[in-house]
Amino acid sequence: MMFRSSSATATAAAATSVNGFYNFLTQGLDDLFRSFHSHNFMSIHFLQHVLSSLQSFHSQLIVVVQKLHLPVGEKWLDEYMDESARLWEVCHVIKSGITNMENYYSAAVTIAASLENHPFLNPQISRQILRAINGCQRERVGLEEENRGLIRARIQPLMMKFDKNVLIESKFNGFNGFRGVLFALRNTNSLLLMILLSALVYCSPVTSFSSSSCHGNSAMNYSESKSVFGSGFMVSASRLHEKVMENEDGQNGVLLYEFWNAKAAIDELKTELERIRGTGMEFDASERVEKLKGCFMGLQCGVENMIVQLDDFFDEIVEARKKLSDLCTHG
Repeated sequence: MMFRSSSATATAAAATSVNGFYNFLTQGLDDLFRSFHSHNFMSIHFLQHVLSSLQSFHSQLIVVVQKLHLPVGEKWLDEYMDESARLWEVCHVIKSGITNMENYYSAAVTIAASLENHPFLNPQISRQILRAINGCQRERVGLEEENRGLIRARIQPLMMKFDKNVLIESKFNGFNGFRGVLFALRNTNSLLLMILLSALVYCSPVTSFSSSSCHGNSAMNYSESKSVFGSGFMVSASRLHEKVMENEDGQNGVLLYEFWNAKAAIDELKTELERIRGTGMEFDASERVEKLKGCFMGLQCGVENMIVQLDDFFDEIVEARKKLSDLCTHG
């Protein structure tokens, strides 16, 4: 199911100027901040909102560019193409990372199905289930290792940083304000992409929020002067950055809330089975099975929805690149 922010959609029509675009970014980032909840840190619902915001911001940039009457054959198109290529590359890494979860949740769903056929576990069945659980846990370790390699090989070279220290520079006025708009989008993209990478692929020093900012200024620096470039959106972006950084608290691995819930469910079942192994006791696993199924089906559904949303975004990027290329070619 596609997640779209209703407030962002409602204000999109008014965001056709440079200042309107900055306001659009600000409102979208504020919406994200309000939708963030520490008790289910990095939930699928929040991440769908993050991805939807990426889509909305990119789509609105295309609208603004078409209103700026930019010169044909100038460098502005190359600058946009570079950023959209980066966006494309990182989103493909995100898709690869979450696709790697398939074997993990499939193994757990198979375990749940076996348990449904044997709700009362004797020692022999318990041993079989434990072997299956060990295999499922190996899948989890393997996917995290593979995802860590994805970050190292494909994200680290991009040197993605969220720049919190942006002062007035005349270069942002270039091409009727296009350079400022593109910088704002690039900086916001970096923040939102790091959220998605940390949650869905792997959180490491490369994507950690504590090391992702070029400078250590707090959001309060921006509220003191409206003359600072993009002050409104920078305050909102910095506030979201700080909130996510507080909750990350040096964690490593896949930070997705549903992923951790599923991990806890399988670990609890394993602990219970190991407790009764060798006692000759039977164990009613029906309650554990329902929890296991709920956690892993929730993970599977969320991952599949994110993949559909990413595929839609790839189509939008292709369409936008063609649209601006045609604009630059034909004027």
